[in-house]
Amino acid sequence: MNTMTDTTADQDFNDPLLGNSFKGYPRTQPPRRRSEVGAAGWNVLAGDLPLPLAVLKREALEHNLAWMQSRVRAWGIDLAPHGKTTMSPQLFRRQLNAGAWGLTFATVTQLGVGVAAGARRTLIANQVVSDEDLAGIQLLLQAHADLRAVFLVDSLAQLALIEDWSKRHPESVPFEVMLEIGVEGARTGCRTHEEAVALATRLRASDAVKLVGIETYEGQGATGSSEADTAYASTLMDRVEAIARHCDAQQLFESDEVLVSAGGSAIFDLVAGRLKPALGSPVRGLLRSGCYVTHDHGFYKRMVSAVDERLGCDCGESLRPAMEVWATVQSRPEPGLAILAVGKRDISFDLSMPVPIARAARGMLEAQAVPAGWKITALNDQHAYLRWDAAEEAQAPAVGDRVGLGISHPCTTFDKWHWMPVVEENYRVSDAVAMHF
Repeated sequence: MNTMTDTTADQDFNDPLLGNSFKGYPRTQPPRRRSEVGAAGWNVLAGDLPLPLAVLKREALEHNLAWMQSRVRAWGIDLAPHGKTTMSPQLFRRQLNAGAWGLTFATVTQLGVGVAAGARRTLIANQVVSDEDLAGIQLLLQAHADLRAVFLVDSLAQLALIEDWSKRHPESVPFEVMLEIGVEGARTGCRTHEEAVALATRLRASDAVKLVGIETYEGQGATGSSEADTAYASTLMDRVEAIARHCDAQQLFESDEVLVSAGGSAIFDLVAGRLKPALGSPVRGLLRSGCYVTHDHGFYKRMVSAVDERLGCDCGESLRPAMEVWATVQSRPEPGLAILAVGKRDISFDLSMPVPIARAARGMLEAQAVPAGWKITALNDQHAYLRWDAAEEAQAPAVGDRVGLGISHPCTTFDKWHWMPVVEENYRVSDAVAMHF
């Protein structure tokens, strides 16, 4: 083993060298390791970093990590947060250090990043079907004797592909899999009880796989209405429990403990209490919420407000928005319109437009609230359209002012950045994270 090369590669992964080839990094500053950014003395509102810039607020980030971990502990289950949200080794480590059982991913490539970051209990909440991906999992298992990598199966066709690959690679170990229960009209997963029972029986008879649990994803049916969401989640989890009980009674599971998993970031409280059905074997319930780590000012804020009501949480007690994107007012071309230098390449827009939440005039070191009528009405690649009512013209921003934007759906803001500074409440940069998309 080349120790020097291995050490350098590990440092480049966990503590990459940042420089002005990355957007958001000052062109006037020399390159720095990620771990050195906090000592640079930068402040976002002092103009030390170029805008647009996505930032993570440390206090809200730490609050969210602790709050979600305390919730799963109270529910008697474990957390395997979805790593695709951030794809950040530093945030993975924070989640694991806070008490997460493991991490979830959507692809084998993402799994590789998580394993390199130190994750050893992992789920792929997705079907694995290609030869390359199956081989990739086997290579990771061979390289890390303590690694668990469990993925989803939802069809006999998928099982046939796995078995074909395994026959051509007799040295491989059986894949650990979970049976996925799906919802009509949504994404993957068995649609009927009969289909799931037939597949579970075949999984048990196969030498290529080991059935270790049952999985579902409830997020696509979430509406934000507690009455509708409660009924929907209850029906879905009834199906999951029925399949789990059948597999347990027929001795179809091949593990010391059965994994039962669900949980997006919208109605996670409605499935959490159903993740430990009474079976003949020990059960480990795994909640997979990922967006909780930063929360947002849009879709998840709306959805989690209903969660708060169901849990009896006071305002601000549960999840708090931890991500903001700051941009400069570059033009005031007509009354009631300002153009911000930020766009689709910098900020999420797939669920709803960004939300103006703060402003700081040029030269000001304190952020202030924005007028209630400010709205982002459209985005181009590099421009945002900020509009306001005529009655608010006296409070309109000037060219050179800075505007802080809240986002809706953190996943699709994270993947637009190679790094993000972590800031204190006064926007002093105290740390940084890197992303690997």
